Amino acid sequence: MRALILAFSAFLLFGCNQQQMLEKISTPSDQALAKSYIADLQAGRLDVIESKLDPSLRNPEVRRILVAAAEILPEGPPTSVKLVGAQRFIYPSFTRVTTTFEYQWGDKWFLCNVTIKKSATAQTILGMHVNLQKTSLKAQTKFTLKGKSASQYAILAGAILAFCLTAFALVDCIRMKGIRRKWLWIIFIIVGFGLLSVNWSTGVVSFKLLSVSLFSAGYFAPLYGPWTISMSAPVGAIIFLLRRRKLRSTLQPTAHVG
Repeated sequence: MRALILAFSAFLLFGCNQQQMLEKISTPSDQALAKSYIADLQAGRLDVIESKLDPSLRNPEVRRILVAAAEILPEGPPTSVKLVGAQRFIYPSFTRVTTTFEYQWGDKWFLCNVTIKKSATAQTILGMHVNLQKTSLKAQTKFTLKGKSASQYAILAGAILAFCLTAFALVDCIRMKGIRRKWLWIIFIIVGFGLLSVNWSTGVVSFKLLSVSLFSAGYFAPLYGPWTISMSAPVGAIIFLLRRRKLRSTLQPTAHVG
């Protein structure tokens, strides 16, 4: 129980750290500027946005694109606004910051992002996107066993089995007395080879042959992102379990008569 509490606390801390990282990548001033441009778009103040566009974006099609984006957004103040993504790229002459928010208006959800180009002399809009979502990111990326494919269930089952084999072999190895080069066996057992993973939201499967992982299984869920379940071949654990009888027999004392 104590281990579960520690693991859950670490998970919460990891989530908090991810949110704090987003806040550092896109500072409060970056977020405020991005929100102001989204508010201008919602209110139809397209001239304001056009005046702030980077020269590389100014073309005859811009007005039509802005009008289409403005028509998507509902009227009135949003129900909620969450920072869900941030990127910052630093170049010799300018910095590019992309800030992504999840906007909610009642039962409608939108992903809105604004890319700002900041130089020593000016700040311009380098990109602006509005996308209607079926539901919130939290609902989209929620871990559930319903409606998944056979490959998703197979990889999840394989990850659980690989972890259990590794844990069983590791405990058995640690408890076995007198085994030669035990530390090498322990390292061999806890390392899995190859990596088969699946995006739990989309079902996309990927495989890496030249990869190693601890305990032959893993899961990862970035903040507001999909879960990834992965498994590796527990080669060391399997070899140890197959050879443990032989290893034990070499440790038995030999009796001599006469």
